[in-house]
Amino acid sequence: MIAQPDHQEVPGPPDKAEADPFTVHPDRDLTLQGHYAGFITRLTAMVIDIVAIVLIADILGAAAQFLVSTLTGRQFHITEVPFLPWALFTLWAILYCIYPVATVGKTLGMTILGLHVVRADGSRVAGRGAVLRFVALPLSFLTLGIGFLLILVRRDHRALQDLIAGTAVVYAWDARAARVRFLASRRDRESAAAGVPPS
Repeated sequence: MIAQPDHQEVPGPPDKAEADPFTVHPDRDLTLQGHYAGFITRLTAMVIDIVAIVLIADILGAAAQFLVSTLTGRQFHITEVPFLPWALFTLWAILYCIYPVATVGKTLGMTILGLHVVRADGSRVAGRGAVLRFVALPLSFLTLGIGFLLILVRRDHRALQDLIAGTAVVYAWDARAARVRFLASRRDRESAAAGVPPS
């Protein structure tokens, strides 16, 4: 008998799949690959995102310093302007966390780990949901990490920011591989209904 995935599936109404590659449709995707993402996978994706934010910020900062130094003819360091480095870094971090989720449903870290942010009903996350999810993220830290521990205790693995924003994080690997598992699962269910022992 083929083992079933440990992850729960995101519930959603069986709507007809549309031609939008970024929308997760219950009858096209969620029944195949939309299992809720676990704690370790989500934590790893977050670490990748933090590293990416810092590295890209350093690269952009160095490029800006070089450009200003070249145009002005004197050595310029971004730290010469009070609060500018922190302001720019904050704006960059906000843009990094919100824009990709609002447009394609995932950040760089999520893409590498095969994760996708959707609404709780499986539909696409809009800009409002992405913003609300980011704004609520600090609450998971301010609650001494309890907001993140909800991922471990809830069947749908939703953190505090997901509950507030009405979102969920699911696996989004290639549907073809997931389809094999789905077909095997359906075959076993049909065999059980017919009274035939599963292979």
